Amino acid sequence: MTKLLAVLALVAAAFLRAAGQVAGDGAGGPLPFAVGAAPEGCDVGQGEWVRDEAARPWYQEWECPYIQPQLTCQAHGRPDKGYQNWRWQPRGCSLPSFNATMMLEMLRGKRMLFVGDSLNRGQYVSLLCLLHRAIPDSGKSFETVESLSIFRAKDYDATIEFYWAPMLAESNSDDAVVHRVDDRVIRGAPMDRHSRFWQGAHILVFNSYLWWTAADNIQILRGADNDMSKDIVEMKAAEAYRLVLHQVVRWLERNADPKNSRAFFVTASPTHTDSKAWGDEVEGGNCYNQTEPIRDASYWGSTSREMLRVTEEVLATSRVPVGVVNITQLSEYRRDAHTQMYKKQWAEPTAEQRADPSSYADCTHWCLPGVPDTWNELLYWKLFFPSNDQAL
Repeated sequence: MTKLLAVLALVAAAFLRAAGQVAGDGAGGPLPFAVGAAPEGCDVGQGEWVRDEAARPWYQEWECPYIQPQLTCQAHGRPDKGYQNWRWQPRGCSLPSFNATMMLEMLRGKRMLFVGDSLNRGQYVSLLCLLHRAIPDSGKSFETVESLSIFRAKDYDATIEFYWAPMLAESNSDDAVVHRVDDRVIRGAPMDRHSRFWQGAHILVFNSYLWWTAADNIQILRGADNDMSKDIVEMKAAEAYRLVLHQVVRWLERNADPKNSRAFFVTASPTHTDSKAWGDEVEGGNCYNQTEPIRDASYWGSTSREMLRVTEEVLATSRVPVGVVNITQLSEYRRDAHTQMYKKQWAEPTAEQRADPSSYADCTHWCLPGVPDTWNELLYWKLFFPSNDQAL
């Protein structure tokens, strides 16, 4: 313990010297969990991917028992490993090195909860992979009950959890295993069915984007009746998204204590479903067989700028600090890091699909180890070394 506290003190001192202060909560006090502040003018969202075989990956796929088979690319035959060896290098500054022991100590007696979709779950699992080697086997446990997964670090009296709520609001996609993909319906209010699980969390990490982009419009069920088939109105997806984010903000304002808790929102995770977007003229091309990041710093794919703008506008209205973990631009470059077809398939591919692997390549989810590990580096930065404006 003495050694750990000394490490914490050294890390905090280094960043305090670099930044000159500890970021505050807007009311004169330091933000919970902050041990320093980001260096002035450091925008970690701008930078480049650097190959670093000495330092990446942080862990091996086979040694982390928490990775779902939908994300174990090596176990499912991916022939290359280069996608694991890239480190994000911000322009003009550096991310603090991820320290699992320090993070566990800072989480002592705390509850950390991820809330969102399968991409948020991938980030959650990545964090477990980054942390679990610092805990002996007898000191940890993992269980999943319906929509809630719980990792316990017993010696730290800490839990790191994931709650499945892909649209944050109650919806007909709320079954964590079997969820309807088409004709999505959400309940406009209230959101108590989900938010009761968020109560008491010291760190909340939300995401929600992908499930809102399937169609221009979305169906809204009004009222609290359990019947999901009546009093349904249609609304533009972006405006329905705005409505739900406002509900999340209002819930935080009523329930989150900024003196002892923190909230974060992770921005959109990009897809790479059309290789023509990055100059590939192959008809029907996508992330399949891609082995290098996109090098064009100005590249932007199909991620909705309108949805990102809604996120920014709504979170800016919050009376409690909400840290924005901006993963979008850096992930836009990583056409090479998706699971493609190297994953457990929910249905056996047809002969036609096997003849054309790009036809069933998953260009949405990410192999682990991989890009979500970098998202957690950014979250680590935001949690322990926040900037004064809470934005990346």
